[in-house]
Amino acid sequence: MEDLTPRQTVNELDKYIIGQEQAKKAVAIALRNRYRRRLLEDELRDEILPKNILMIGPTGVGKTEIARRLARLVKAPFIKVEVSKFTEVGYVGRDVESMIRDLLETAIQMEKQEKIREVEDKAEELAEERLMDYLMPGRKKSSNPLNMFLSSSGREEEGNGEDNEARERMKSRRERLLEKLRSGELEEHPIEIEVEASHSPMLEIFSGAGVEEMGINMQDLFGGMFPRKKKKRRVNIGQAREILKQQEAQKLIDMDEVTETARERVQESGIIFLDEIDKITGKDESHGPDVSREGVQRDILPVVEGSTVMTKHGPVNTDHILFIAAGAFHMAKPSDLIPELQGRFPIRVELSSLSEANFREILTEPQNALIKQYVALLQAEEVEIEFSDEGIAQLARIAFLANEQMENIGARRLHTVLEKLLEEISFAGPELKGQKIIIDDDFVKDQLEGIIKDKDLSRYIL
Repeated sequence: MEDLTPRQTVNELDKYIIGQEQAKKAVAIALRNRYRRRLLEDELRDEILPKNILMIGPTGVGKTEIARRLARLVKAPFIKVEVSKFTEVGYVGRDVESMIRDLLETAIQMEKQEKIREVEDKAEELAEERLMDYLMPGRKKSSNPLNMFLSSSGREEEGNGEDNEARERMKSRRERLLEKLRSGELEEHPIEIEVEASHSPMLEIFSGAGVEEMGINMQDLFGGMFPRKKKKRRVNIGQAREILKQQEAQKLIDMDEVTETARERVQESGIIFLDEIDKITGKDESHGPDVSREGVQRDILPVVEGSTVMTKHGPVNTDHILFIAAGAFHMAKPSDLIPELQGRFPIRVELSSLSEANFREILTEPQNALIKQYVALLQAEEVEIEFSDEGIAQLARIAFLANEQMENIGARRLHTVLEKLLEEISFAGPELKGQKIIIDDDFVKDQLEGIIKDKDLSRYIL
């Protein structure tokens, strides 16, 4: 994080998201402020809270992608939640604190994968040793401890001599087998290994806030009272190596340390994206036993402003988690949120609708541009497609017109348009092997012009 200035953060986001400079600047500053806060003395550091962001704009303009790319950029725990799925306390459904538990689970998986990568080489060595033991089991020693007293010294010397010869032969055979194993000669060879049964008995518990959606593993609860069940599994050596490597890596990492580090990571650098926040705004017209939208806002408020949420891995403090809320606000205004919640999102950014020029850039400029994706997909079957500049301009024009004439779904319209454009080529892909197809202005018009002119048809197809 310390290596990224706000300008560099914006440049990184530019690789994937077209336009929306104000939104990029807002998240870049919020990110840099986290780094600045860490440089302060403890007393002042605890007083500085993150400046949460409210993004306002139509669907498909990059709200979610900005938040997701930002989190990936700094390797921060990140989740996206639809706030409309939450229910008020006292009603059956998802309570708002579940998003903190979900964020912690995400952080634990991130931390665990990082630790596994650190011990990967050691785990590979141990997995190789176990594979050798399966392929060539050693001689079992007698389990009777009185054998050393019952056997005569003459027999013992004779036995030792035989054992040494057998050991040498075994060692030689093992070395030859190990060479074959490392060279990949045995990758498809079938082998039977022992793995842990994947399913453990689970309990669902109840908390004061309703049904707590966090299963408690009986193995974790009662420890050694329930020995781990194992089962035989027949796989090839290549698959067995990966399975055993995972098992050995699990043994090498300390899950208590992973959990504690993940908990700190959530508290210091977690990011939660609250999508569709406009769906819980507005005054409730009916009064009765139904779940109220304002009630959900009031439940979200303490989590956003800073509170301690209890999880099965320990308490999580939400004071320094960054919340980025987003909504189209077609039917409501940000001022329709309850005043207390409005105050918790001091930075407001309005994202603009995409222009025809934006569509052209989205098709070609990002590292994961749609045209690059489709070219690569068809190239997998040795079908070469090439888009001319005129063809790309025509595609952008049609996508823009479709958004103007129908519901504006932003950049997502390009997915629909491209799928329709390349439908016949994708269907006939295996028969077109070795051919080159140019997607120019005329090709685009032939495939899509009729649909865009027929407004009734375009509503169903585009």
